[in-house]
Amino acid sequence: QVQLVESGGGLVQPGGSLRLSCAASGFTFSTYVMRWYRQVPEKEREWVATITSAGDTYNYADSVKGRFTISRDNAKNTVYLQMNNLKPEDTAVYYCKPGRINSWGQGTQVTVSS
Repeated sequence: QVQLVESGGGLVQPGGSLRLSCAASGFTFSTYVMRWYRQVPEKEREWVATITSAGDTYNYADSVKGRFTISRDNAKNTVYLQMNNLKPEDTAVYYCKPGRINSWGQGTQVTVSS
């Protein structure tokens, strides 16, 4: 079955950086668009970034554009999210998701606070 394991979250000060990873299995990773989402309590999950299956096209939410970078390694079935210049409003649980598969991992908590 589909498994998505996010990691790399933590507590960081404003202006700091984190690199999230999502290890995927149970589907042909290299043929799927991958997306990152985030969610804070009592709010809907918010789309953050998308990368095509080949890794050659990216899209970002306006709130993270210029600060976050999505990438993937199809040989490792892993998608990444490099987050720079983090702000307190980036605090959330971050999830990855394959484009056409309705499956979610447990997420990884990112907290930006001084």
